[in-house]
Amino acid sequence: MRIRGKALFCRLTYSDIGIYSPSHAFNAVAEPRRREILIHLANDERSVNDIVIALKMEQPSVSKHLKVLRNVGLVRVRRNGRHMMYRTNAEAIRPLHEWTKFFEQFWSHQLGRIKERAEAKARERETQSKRTNEESI
Repeated sequence: MRIRGKALFCRLTYSDIGIYSPSHAFNAVAEPRRREILIHLANDERSVNDIVIALKMEQPSVSKHLKVLRNVGLVRVRRNGRHMMYRTNAEAIRPLHEWTKFFEQFWSHQLGRIKERAEAKARERETQSKRTNEESI
């Protein structure tokens, strides 16, 4: 599209056209501070300033992270007077949840094994402690 001899470019994001790419979403949540922001926005809509105060981050950093999250559709934004209000987009997070849920079985199994080893070590230490006490008597 051209206006008075100048090109006008519209930059559409996935969220603008309703397409949420899981691979882009995974890249976005790879950053720990973005995950903190998503968690903070999960229960309530908040302004940038609220996020800055609650998470003790610099405003430019929060704005940058929100832009990334918005561009992949993980947060929604609406204007409320002078403020932009952000909220987590649960529908866009669902593919992430479904993918990671598959791996939960492996984590549970590994956690179970770790627990068994820890309990066995504790029993072993307890047995050794009793033997040491008996020998010293």
